[in-house]
Amino acid sequence: MRGEVLHYDETQGFGFITGADGNRYSFARENLRRETSMAKGALVEFQPGGGHARDVFSINAQTAAAGAPAAPSRTGNAPEAPKPQHFGRSADNEPAAATGLWDYFWRGLTENYFNFAGRARRKEYWGFCLFWTIALTVVVSIGLLIDDSMGNMEELPAVTVGLCGVFVLATIPPWIGLNVRRLHDIGLTGWLFLVVFIPTIGGLIILVFALVPTQARENQWGPVPAGV
Repeated sequence: MRGEVLHYDETQGFGFITGADGNRYSFARENLRRETSMAKGALVEFQPGGGHARDVFSINAQTAAAGAPAAPSRTGNAPEAPKPQHFGRSADNEPAAATGLWDYFWRGLTENYFNFAGRARRKEYWGFCLFWTIALTVVVSIGLLIDDSMGNMEELPAVTVGLCGVFVLATIPPWIGLNVRRLHDIGLTGWLFLVVFIPTIGGLIILVFALVPTQARENQWGPVPAGV
């Protein structure tokens, strides 16, 4: 896939790419095929997978037009220079990633399932929480209906407990990744998520972090999220 480098920290050896599909991908120095550094705005080719870019290498924007004759300019003098290609938020003809509440929830369960890099805006965080709660309610309702039909309501509703347990365990990785990216978005290290294990106040601290507005500038974890 073709994309554009949004950010690359040569010191720490990691960065972000916006692909032609409108999604962001993280990459590290070991994912570079040829170069040891990448300039912001450079056009690249890469192999996407799980929110990460592999086999990243820069391309020459003029390569595609090298075999075709240059069209003369309207003045009849020098040929017009090829227009640069841009992706993501700077693209005019590429669809941007959807920023609806459901879209954030669905990407959290798919391409961002194990994504602990980059940034997550407040809307992404609360969109995931909203639909997670709705999904849990549906799971509980299904479990109660099954337990009721099996006559388990007078004792332990085993089906309900089992379905809820599976659902919660399955959604722990994307939830942790979302919290880490939310901390990145406000300029803090993702390791601060460990405060959630502090009894009584840990959850409240995470809640405060979730309410802090996005940093309106690029930071070491990437550019400002789309839609902000």
